Amino acid sequence: MRAGRLPDPSLTFGVSNYPVTDPGAFSLRSDTMTMRTIGVMQTIPSHAARAADRSLAAAQVDAAEADRTATAQDVRERIADAWIGVWAAAQQRTLLEALRDESTLAVQVAKARLHGGTGSAADVLAAQAEALTLANRIEASDADLQVANASLQRWLGDAPTALADAPDFGQLPVAPDQLEQHTDRQAPMQAWQARERVADAALAQARASKHPDWSVDVTYGHRAPYLSDMVMVQVGVSLPLFTRNRQDRAISAKQAQRDAVESAHEDARRAQRETVARDVAVWQGWGRQIVRDRNDLLPLARDRSRVALAAYRGGGTLQPWLDARRDEIALHLDYANALATRAHAWAALAYLLPESTPSSENLP
Repeated sequence: MRAGRLPDPSLTFGVSNYPVTDPGAFSLRSDTMTMRTIGVMQTIPSHAARAADRSLAAAQVDAAEADRTATAQDVRERIADAWIGVWAAAQQRTLLEALRDESTLAVQVAKARLHGGTGSAADVLAAQAEALTLANRIEASDADLQVANASLQRWLGDAPTALADAPDFGQLPVAPDQLEQHTDRQAPMQAWQARERVADAALAQARASKHPDWSVDVTYGHRAPYLSDMVMVQVGVSLPLFTRNRQDRAISAKQAQRDAVESAHEDARRAQRETVARDVAVWQGWGRQIVRDRNDLLPLARDRSRVALAAYRGGGTLQPWLDARRDEIALHLDYANALATRAHAWAALAYLLPESTPSSENLP
């Protein structure tokens, strides 16, 4: 039945005052009181019970809607993470590819010095080994990019062959202090308020069981010819007199469930605040590292490699360039990892509030 509405009426039919002993046993005509009956009975729950049913149904609808919203937000964040995975892999490959020309130049210089009699075959082999190592790293980046595209294809069907420009991962759609102030509006928390309303409605429904229910029964009885037909009307009422072992126990159980939901909600709220604070710290920390890498460390590493290679071309040894090159490659990989980590932290924060969901066309 629909919540809060009267239940369907019941149709009754049978035989009344049917004789089973002599005289006239088992005959519908031997006794003038024998009747064929048909009737309708309607149960009328108390107003409190019907109001509680309506409240419980509405709360369950709200809970389902909250779960749907939370699931939709979670899916969007997962899609964004997959998109960021493709973007990060592409960024890493681009960073490594930018180092290829200098490796090729180092091999050419080593060969030229060998032919000119000022170099050694060991230098040529070392430069070639470094170039092959870089090529292997680029191949690994290509593989990572294919894996990331496969993950994105899971969500979008056909992963795009080229990505649009990424949003500014250094700026959040909502300020961190706003996220901290609106914990209960965040997607992972929205279902908890609905669950509390469901528990409240279930408790009200249990309490409503102490209110008596009514019933009305109308029966029409048909007797033998030339005798009057009869109508019977009955009104019934339930008597919740012994509530200690019935209604009170149900109410206590629902109250305990309500308290448990409230406690779990508070625990989830504290855990969500911790998660947000941790994600904000991660996002801000990696952001500072990215700025330092981009403005200071990467240019220094590039200059160190170029100076070392120039010194080798002028007659110096190759080892300083090999050392500088190894450090430069490692720094580029660390920088790419920092970009990816900050972007994932950004997505975890950007999709918390439904109204703050990024509207950029760059992200799904």
